[in-house]
Amino acid sequence: MDYANLGTSGLKVSRIALGCMSFGRPGTGRDWTLDADSATSIFKQAIELGINFWDTANTYGRGSSEEITGDAVKRYTSRDQVVIATKLFAPMGTGPGGRGLSRRAVFEQLDASLRRLGTDWIDLYQIHRFDRLTPVEETMEALHDAVKSGKVRYLGASSMWAWQFSKMQYTAQLHGWTKFISMQDQYNLVAREEEREMFPLLADQGVGSLPWSPLAAGLVTRPWGNVSTARGTLNPTADSSGTPLFLDSDRGTIDAVQRIAESRGVSMAQVAMAWVLRNPVVTAPIVGATKPHHLSDAVAALDLVLSDDEVTALEEHYTPRKPTYYGSESGY
Repeated sequence: MDYANLGTSGLKVSRIALGCMSFGRPGTGRDWTLDADSATSIFKQAIELGINFWDTANTYGRGSSEEITGDAVKRYTSRDQVVIATKLFAPMGTGPGGRGLSRRAVFEQLDASLRRLGTDWIDLYQIHRFDRLTPVEETMEALHDAVKSGKVRYLGASSMWAWQFSKMQYTAQLHGWTKFISMQDQYNLVAREEEREMFPLLADQGVGSLPWSPLAAGLVTRPWGNVSTARGTLNPTADSSGTPLFLDSDRGTIDAVQRIAESRGVSMAQVAMAWVLRNPVVTAPIVGATKPHHLSDAVAALDLVLSDDEVTALEEHYTPRKPTYYGSESGY
């Protein structure tokens, strides 16, 4: 396993992150998620592979992902051996502190996450989206106070427009508050819009990228039209606002991944992940593993160096598109 500092911070993490959205109690999340017993082998494999960076969120499995993740820390490793990341923003319950990024929400959701995770601190506390209904100053001061309380070590953000992220960073800088060290954004071979504005901003600010869905929910790991997996048959084709997730033109990209994988004698997942990892802004792609080969392929990609010709073949069919999962215009 390779390790790197997250952005220009002092926090060192494995270059592959375990995505814990894959775990939850039955009936609380997606049909393909694993319960605590089924997740055991994945957590053990992550530890064996040296993956010490585990990412979850309060809303995953209605809180049960955090519970399963926290229990795994106690059972299979120790708190000082792992970097735990979680998030807030999405609705949790019906109270006024159950959603968004108000001061009340930050502290209520932080304490709830700490209880479910069974820990005294969170290494990386991330805002899941931008809250249009709460002043940026209120959010950034509350997050800074969470850090000062000792309950949070570092701050991160997730999918939003570059101007929104810039506004939050500079608000923190203006007041001497804690800034974000990471941006968790959607980035893969068929979703490259972050390269336009967000990635240059991250490079300038010394912020590390933690790509979610680095394999496009499995689309780039199998030949075009193959949806034989359980998740492949259940995946949506558009986000909550109706924006398409994939385009017909993506077939050219998938075909290129397949050709390179076959010529190299490796899996398509390794090729697609190696492409994500080669971007200098990327620190650690988040892998939502439900099968052993998901993690082993991701780790193997760390040693796969793509040639310039291969990179050209992988990128030449990309079609610009509207970013997805940025959140609703209403704020929530």
